[in-house]
Amino acid sequence: MSIPTPHINAKAGDFAETVLMPGDPKRSKMIAENFLENAVLVNDVRGVQGYTGTYKGKRVSVMASGMGQPAIGIYSYELFKFYDVKNIIRIGSCGSINPELHLKDIVIAQGACTNGFYASQYRLPGTFCPIASYELLEKSVEAARKSGANFRVGNILSSDTFYDDAQSGLDWAKMGVLGIEMESAALYCNAARLGKNALCICTVSDSLNYPDEVMTAEERQNSLTQMIEIALEIA
Repeated sequence: MSIPTPHINAKAGDFAETVLMPGDPKRSKMIAENFLENAVLVNDVRGVQGYTGTYKGKRVSVMASGMGQPAIGIYSYELFKFYDVKNIIRIGSCGSINPELHLKDIVIAQGACTNGFYASQYRLPGTFCPIASYELLEKSVEAARKSGANFRVGNILSSDTFYDDAQSGLDWAKMGVLGIEMESAALYCNAARLGKNALCICTVSDSLNYPDEVMTAEERQNSLTQMIEIALEIA
């Protein structure tokens, strides 16, 4: 396959070596307009907006992934494989299942458990454990400490079901999992398979333990500033 790909119409060199990847295209646009200098739209296939600009003089890109492992699996693979992107940092929201985490706290995912089957394509004779790039993980912890953020480092669950009929969140919590989102395991698998770097940083948008703590859709789109700044600092 050559570029443009079926899902990205950017030209060679349009993306920086590091791409921030929120789920929401509107958040991608918000980051480009409010955090990057001289941001240029480089992709808009299916409304999945990608931009490249600079942050503190460093070239950085931001592009949405959509929701779920199949979606981020496609976009991250094409960026890694065909656009020579070296690092992808997912910046998203998660639901907390840890009682010590509250609304707007940050989870840095060192590993991504999953109830999905993305890794089955590799035909491995066992269970693959998708983990973050240690280099990005280490830098994110340093940046989070400097920012004064309330954060935890640990496992996250990439779930293929948003409306979980089994209500299994607390079962995962018993194994020390901090929160639930829907993308990171596929991203970590792609990075491992292609020899690239990946990290997921999530802001808590709701909590299984505290049902009254919920962000609105608008808040998820337009806030989460501390997480975005941590990602940009390590980019």
